[in-house]
Amino acid sequence: MTIVVDTNVLVSAAFWPKSEDRRCFLLLARRKCRLAVTEVILHEYRCLAVRIGRRKCPDRDPTPFLDWLERVALLVEPSPLGKRRSRDAKDDPFLACALASRAEFIVTKDKDLLALDKPFGVKIVTPREFYRTLEP
Repeated sequence: MTIVVDTNVLVSAAFWPKSEDRRCFLLLARRKCRLAVTEVILHEYRCLAVRIGRRKCPDRDPTPFLDWLERVALLVEPSPLGKRRSRDAKDDPFLACALASRAEFIVTKDKDLLALDKPFGVKIVTPREFYRTLEP
């Protein structure tokens, strides 16, 4: 099963190991799912994690977590979407990645993405919903 993870979930998982968001990455580590990314998404992950880390968690380094993700993730070329699909244009790279990788889920806490429900047949769910789907 292939998934795409929004940056808000990744950043939370990187800095708060006991968070629900981190449990989604435990499923990845246990090979119950595979993370798909694009170069644009990897860049966003790193930039935002470093920026938030400096501000909110200066004692924690997200680099090992991000390096691990880069090693295990499936790197894809984004599919063209045509017109903007989400209310927030910043969400379209995640949709393009999901379409390119034939992902089954996008895991996010972003209300604009969650409002889309199931574009291109991809379920958009919260970390809690995703974890409960794989670990009932």
